[in-house]
Amino acid sequence: MRANNKMEKLYVIKIGGNIIDNPVLLTKCLTAFSKLKGQAILVHGGGKLATEMAASMGIEQTMVEGRRITDAETLKIVTMVYAGYINKNIVAQLQGLGVNAIGLTGADGNLVSAHKRTGTTIDYEFVGDVDGINATFITQLLGDSKKIVVAPITHDGKGQLLNSNADTIAQSIATGMTKQYEVHLIYGFEREGVLSDVNDPSSVISFIDRPVYGTLKDQKVIFEGMIPKIDNAYLALEGGVQSVIIGKAEKLNELINGTAGTTIKI
Repeated sequence: MRANNKMEKLYVIKIGGNIIDNPVLLTKCLTAFSKLKGQAILVHGGGKLATEMAASMGIEQTMVEGRRITDAETLKIVTMVYAGYINKNIVAQLQGLGVNAIGLTGADGNLVSAHKRTGTTIDYEFVGDVDGINATFITQLLGDSKKIVVAPITHDGKGQLLNSNADTIAQSIATGMTKQYEVHLIYGFEREGVLSDVNDPSSVISFIDRPVYGTLKDQKVIFEGMIPKIDNAYLALEGGVQSVIIGKAEKLNELINGTAGTTIKI
């Protein structure tokens, strides 16, 4: 996709569970998303609804270091919740905002292929690690002037659905589209960016490069769920993505303009 010898921009935006769980924040985020100019893909996480539904059905949930063990019954629930209610609720809201959006999982159009996680001491059961994305299919949809909303459900190509990490899906899509577009990846969540003090919303670290990242991890300033997010950011940058920014989901324009959030640099 080229115009005036320049690659067209594509924004891949991931929003987390805390945004999904808060209707006010979600509406603000989708309103900002609806105003983006050009091509955009929204990847969403799951939020607490799947856990609440499992509890109501008496299906025990096991989390290890923040990652869900996805047994057969849990897979049914996360598929219904993530690919069903959450995905279609987002699409419906975007349609109401004048955005022609289409909601998909990794199984639709072979959008995101994966394999069942192996090689760990923990059996995550039906958790899938991403193998690749269907760039041709994505390009066709974007060419039809559609915004794409992706739920974090993938497939193994053999008929099996899998539950995959939304941060990794966003990174994989961003990296996989770099031959067709100038890609920018944004991780949107409820905070202003990566904070030097989790209790101080104003303590945003404006940029993080590898030496700074190492120091902040050693100091336990960056820990738990932020580590895989930044690790994915570096995979994206190494894969040809032009920029990766982490910040407040409803401030997409400011994040894109570089006036908010945390920029990840090599």
